[in-house]
Amino acid sequence: MKSIRIGNAGGYWGDDPDALKNQVLGGELDFITIDYLAEITMSIMNKQKLRDPDLGYAKDFIKHLDPVFEEVVRRGIKIITNAGGVNPVSLAKELNSLAESKGLKGVKIAVVEGDNILDSIDELSEKGIDFSNMETGEAYDLIKGKVLSANLYFGAAPVVEALRQGADIVITGRVTDTGITLAPMIYSFNWDTKDYDKLAAGIVAGHILECGAQSTGGNFTDWEKVPSFDKIGYPIAEVYEDGTFVVTKHHSLDGMVTVDTVREQLVYEMGDPKNYITPDVIADFSTIKLEDAGENRVKVSGVKGYPPTDLLKVSISYQDGYKASGAIIISAPDARKKAEKFAEIFWKRVGIDYEDKLTEFVGLNACHRHLAHLDEANEILLRFGVRDHDKSKFERFRRKLPALILSGPSAVAVTGGAPQVQNVVSYWPALVPQDISAWKVIVFKNGEKVFEKEGKWEETGGTVREVKDETNFDGAKFEGVEVKKAKLIEIALGRSGDKGDTCNIGLIARSDLAWEFIGYKITAGFVKKLFGDIVKGEVERFEVKNLNAFNFLLHNALGGGGTRSLRIDAQGKTLAHALLNQYIEIPVNVLESVK
Repeated sequence: MKSIRIGNAGGYWGDDPDALKNQVLGGELDFITIDYLAEITMSIMNKQKLRDPDLGYAKDFIKHLDPVFEEVVRRGIKIITNAGGVNPVSLAKELNSLAESKGLKGVKIAVVEGDNILDSIDELSEKGIDFSNMETGEAYDLIKGKVLSANLYFGAAPVVEALRQGADIVITGRVTDTGITLAPMIYSFNWDTKDYDKLAAGIVAGHILECGAQSTGGNFTDWEKVPSFDKIGYPIAEVYEDGTFVVTKHHSLDGMVTVDTVREQLVYEMGDPKNYITPDVIADFSTIKLEDAGENRVKVSGVKGYPPTDLLKVSISYQDGYKASGAIIISAPDARKKAEKFAEIFWKRVGIDYEDKLTEFVGLNACHRHLAHLDEANEILLRFGVRDHDKSKFERFRRKLPALILSGPSAVAVTGGAPQVQNVVSYWPALVPQDISAWKVIVFKNGEKVFEKEGKWEETGGTVREVKDETNFDGAKFEGVEVKKAKLIEIALGRSGDKGDTCNIGLIARSDLAWEFIGYKITAGFVKKLFGDIVKGEVERFEVKNLNAFNFLLHNALGGGGTRSLRIDAQGKTLAHALLNQYIEIPVNVLESVK
């Protein structure tokens, strides 16, 4: 059966600069995907473009490609990346200059445009397009005039067209993280765009690959089982024409691929597992089958898919005031007591009310807050943060912080001077009809345009399915049995991620019996009560029995999320482990079942 090998070489702007080189030199690959974009990244790139019309893309891509460009061309590896940001044509021109400097002739570089609707969003709104916040329901008028970026999430279609035109490198703007992985499958196997099961399998492969080393041992709960992180291998999907695939990595590189590392990545940034919505297909993660297929090899099969909706998600960022944060270090003896006194002194001296303010005791409980078990620390990084729309309020905060050093309790270490005031860029997601924009593919060869095509999205009329969890967790089997007080991590793995102000926690049971116990014990209400004031909204729980997992959505849990939050863990990456670190009474037979 025909197969292709797709490797990933980056999960965000700032990922390992050696990942592309290691993937290229580590073994055979047909395609490499690299993800540089997050929701807020587009606003950063738009600011760059406003300062210089030739900027607005991830310049790091050029640095990453430079050492292996000749090898990529010689071996015919096709690279697909969203590094184009808000200016993919400028990146294509720079790539062409790099090719010329290396004597590489005939390299075809394609760009995908059309996702950027910043210049037309107000006009579209006036024509009746509803850009209301899809999470809060707030009207677009609240942010009109403050918008910094607005990008539609495109699917795989324009990337497929670029590949069909012989592109060696495809540079996109805001194509979905999963779409850049699905596209080479559609292209290579000529999949029908209504073969939803195969498309869904491609989306699952993309989700496993999109965050780089997170599926090959990075951020793994059982991190001590990973033989080495020194030269970690990034994930590879060996994809077959029937939609099955194997997750692996280059044998020469470090890290680890197991059913557990793949399961953890699958529950990362997941919403409703039965409705993983993309512009290409709705994938049902509850149908995924994972099998150990040998050392560092996990087979994935059985994925079901359904027609996508006729809507596209829009990622909008907007100017939302200012924030500042600063810190001093407090050391023992009595570090906590002194830190609490310093905080009291500081806020009294500042004497100003802010829209939001925060005190964090880093080293004691900053990440896990009241869920932490420490009562004392040898030293504490005492961190203060404020956020407000009135910039004039920040000068007093800035000047009063360094003044603490010599005018409070003893044993303070200096970390810097007055804090800097930062612009707050907030995230606003919306859903709009696909037909408000067409995608465009342009192909350049030796710097000359050789192809250009616009395309419309195919109407499907798909809908989000209402599928209810039906498992009846029988608590009777866990009542009146011998129990032991132990941390939840003894029977579960965990991974958490963010979407705006919502944090998801994927909790994966280490055995079937542990899954039943977690289903009975760790309810949405249990999690809501445990996290207390950290979670301002509701908690939802979804079952993912095929992965022996549960997915919890913690709404309004990240202090505004992204760049708006004052927290040191603004994206909730540590919250899964705050849950895993809690002591609960666990039946002895459940503990024995995971050994």
